[in-house]
Amino acid sequence: MSTQVPRLFAGLVDDAAVFPPGSAALPDAVAAHRQHRAGWYADLVGPLLLPASSIAAGELSGLVDPAEGFVIGLIGDTGVEGLPFAMSFLPPDGVTACQVEAPVAKRGEDPQPGLTDLVKLAERLGGTTVYAEIPLTFGLMGALDALAEARAGGLPVAAKFRTGGLAAELFPTPVELAAVICACRDRELPFKLTAGLHHAVRHRDPETGFSHHGFVNVLAATLAATGGAEVDGVADLLAATDPLRVVELTRSQREAERPLWVGYGSCSISEPLTDLIRLGLVNGGFEE
Repeated sequence: MSTQVPRLFAGLVDDAAVFPPGSAALPDAVAAHRQHRAGWYADLVGPLLLPASSIAAGELSGLVDPAEGFVIGLIGDTGVEGLPFAMSFLPPDGVTACQVEAPVAKRGEDPQPGLTDLVKLAERLGGTTVYAEIPLTFGLMGALDALAEARAGGLPVAAKFRTGGLAAELFPTPVELAAVICACRDRELPFKLTAGLHHAVRHRDPETGFSHHGFVNVLAATLAATGGAEVDGVADLLAATDPLRVVELTRSQREAERPLWVGYGSCSISEPLTDLIRLGLVNGGFEE
């Protein structure tokens, strides 16, 4: 069966198969990504996210044909200073990095020095979108101001936030995430998310006890924020565990372009796709 992914979900899920908890081997991830790009649901899928350390070690070489025009998102696990070296490995293999993502600080650190370095890298790259991963702690709003200023000056920079992890404090509360979404809206600053968005609707993981944000909750909340809702209304949508409200809000705008929220990385493509089908937001099924 073939069906088109509604415009609202286009490119929503980047393929983070090589990252935990999936931790797929790189050859397997490359092969699976080709299948995703050829599937009926291809419009849902963003680039394959790969760590700069793997690229710099030459691990992608030999896995792609230079003629196929393979596209990745480069994740700066080497630090900002290691990204240019990693990127030098891409042209010989005919690989393009459509986006670069890197943390600018650890939790509790001042994000401004790292952000300054990343903005300088964005100036050198000349057109590749650069996402600054900013901790939801000290210095957050100042960092968003700096990013917005750079973006207003013509640089393709945006924000990235972590919404989960191995510790409870890595999961922002609905109010905390709502405040960040509204702050990005007020600055006309696009953002990405990573970690913890395993399912469409907010839920509690029975193994860890952690409450995970749902990606459809985030989408509904972002739609509400860009429509003028303030922090309390946005937080209410993020906190909803009954799918009806967030699904109906999302369904009503399925053919609109997704505002503000660029998307998120997931180690599984099938899980979010299956949730979207079950909720009636995407019509289709896996090809045999």
